[in-house]
Order: sequence, then C-alpha cells, then structure tokens
Amino acid sequence: MDRLIIDDILVFAGLMTTLGVIAKITLTFAQRRRGLAGADDRTLGEIAARLARLEQLAESTALEVERIGEGQRFTTKLLGEKSDAKLS
Repeated sequence: MDRLIIDDILVFAGLMTTLGVIAKITLTFAQRRRGLAGADDRTLGEIAARLARLEQLAESTALEVERIGEGQRFTTKLLGEKSDAKLS
C-alpha cells in the first residue's frame, strides 16, 4: 500500500510539473506574440517616416535636375547666339 501511494504522488507531481511547463510555454508564446504586434506598429511608423523622407528627397532631386536642365538650356542658347554672332 505504501508503494501505491508513492506512485500516485509521483504521477500527481509529474502531471502538475507538466501542466506548469505547458502553462509557462503558452504564456510566453502569448506575450511574445503580443510584443510582436506592438513592434509591427512601431515598425510601420518607422517605415512611414522613412517613406516621407524618401518622398522629400525625390522632390528635391527633381528640382535640382530641373535647375541643371535649365542651366544647360541657357548655356546652349548663349553658345548658339555667340556662334550666330560670329557667323554674321
């Protein structure tokens, strides 16, 4: 009879340990999943800010390219007028 009680206690202790481990794993998984959702929101905010900076950079680059084109047109016009004046 003593042996049966010890076996029952060991089975009960094993089941409680297993239940505790499963509960801890489940809670850790839920916390990580919840933490990742917050990270996704933060990451989306960072991506939105980065896209805004890229958009601003693209606009300023377009303006600079337009200025370069305007300068080239002006230089071409001056050189054309200069060569017309030499030919006349």
